[in-house]
Amino acid sequence: MTDEQLSSTMRDYLVQIYELGELAQDAEYVGTSELADALGVSAPAVNRMVTKLRELDLLHHERYQGIVLTETGEREALKQLRRQRIAEAFLVEVMGFGWHEVYAEAAQLGGALDEKVLQRMLEMAAGPTRSPHGAPIPAVDGTLAAVSDVLLTEAEPGHTYEITQVLTRESDRLAYLAALELKPGRQFQLLHAAPFNGPMQLQLEREYRIIGYNLAEMIRVQRATDQDG
Repeated sequence: MTDEQLSSTMRDYLVQIYELGELAQDAEYVGTSELADALGVSAPAVNRMVTKLRELDLLHHERYQGIVLTETGEREALKQLRRQRIAEAFLVEVMGFGWHEVYAEAAQLGGALDEKVLQRMLEMAAGPTRSPHGAPIPAVDGTLAAVSDVLLTEAEPGHTYEITQVLTRESDRLAYLAALELKPGRQFQLLHAAPFNGPMQLQLEREYRIIGYNLAEMIRVQRATDQDG
């Protein structure tokens, strides 16, 4: 498959399916209605595009279950995510945008960038390996290095963790997390996790934070002692 066979809209769909799959965690399939809501388009429009992408062997569609990317579809999604995540890093590190402002702009900008321009932007942003939200930047060939982090909701209290990635791209949530100083690279102690999906208590040096379970589901962490291995 050549890049010319995929329109910018097709790439947007592949990226959205990939990111919804990331948020779904254990679920293998993404619902078409969920995809329509995320893209802000009608159900018939999603069905038409799903048919095109299936014909290109970029996804599988199972009735009553939903859609899942093929290996080729995932690789193409990651190629596009490489463009977007480099654009995000450039907008934040070079142009001074806030991390809560860049998702839509980077998605629009990324589709028009070739590898030569991407490499220059990457250099100007000081060569990050992750986006400002902590998402790993894929390689040129659409592959992604393995990541060994977990959701904050799966972390065990009593240990020190470092935030590796924030999954939400909602500007209000990102601004709220920034106000709480809960951004990638920040270390904290997990003091307590209430049962039945209750709130979690964190300690950041001498300060304390209490966050809800729904917000904690948007944060991925790694044990601080595991950072080098």
